[in-house]
Amino acid sequence: MVDKTLSSRENILSLLSEKAVMKSKIFEQSIEVFNLLKDVLSEMSNDLNEMLDDKDYKRVRLEYRDRGKFEAELKFADDVLIFSMHTDVFQFDREHPVWKNEYLKKEPYNSYCGVINVYNFLSDSMKFNRLDDMGYLVARLFVNKDKSFFVEGKRQKRQMTDSFGSSSLTREDLVEFVESAILYTLSFDLLVPPYDIVKHATVEQINVKIESSKMTTGKRLGYKYNSDDVLNTENND
Repeated sequence: MVDKTLSSRENILSLLSEKAVMKSKIFEQSIEVFNLLKDVLSEMSNDLNEMLDDKDYKRVRLEYRDRGKFEAELKFADDVLIFSMHTDVFQFDREHPVWKNEYLKKEPYNSYCGVINVYNFLSDSMKFNRLDDMGYLVARLFVNKDKSFFVEGKRQKRQMTDSFGSSSLTREDLVEFVESAILYTLSFDLLVPPYDIVKHATVEQINVKIESSKMTTGKRLGYKYNSDDVLNTENND
């Protein structure tokens, strides 16, 4: 923060050193968490596949793939989850409810976080390289310099901002994070698009579709993607 007792150049040097160190630490924490997340995804896919050890379940077996330093993929049934770590460090906007937390009021730098996003795509979107198909953000995880965390997303259990700063992220938290994302995705079905959205098609679209099944598709094509658009049979919220 700017210190009015210092000169402009002294403030610049102070902020550069403080923020550079802080953001570097957050990035390192994020890398560590993401690598642990990859281990969780690999282990979970193996464990669930052992429980599905039957030829009748071959189509729904889970497939984990490491897509590089900042991405991982988990495929199951007709769905793919892409776990993507952003390489930048973010701060929450001033309207975000997380600012009501005393943890941030005491130390504003605690609000700077690395972000891991989870997007859901149809597996055929990837298989047929349908570049215009829509993916949907189903969850995201925030982790700061102290390895404190909270999540936002569909049916995620740890998205209470008032608990941010109360504990450090563990492997068990990541397991819960992944399980919640999978459960939501399995309930997030592909809807028939409204008639008016698909009533026209060009010759190019039809020819391309015939050649490689590339007609644009998305689970909520033509619909607004709401924050809570899947029936929760447990509590109907």
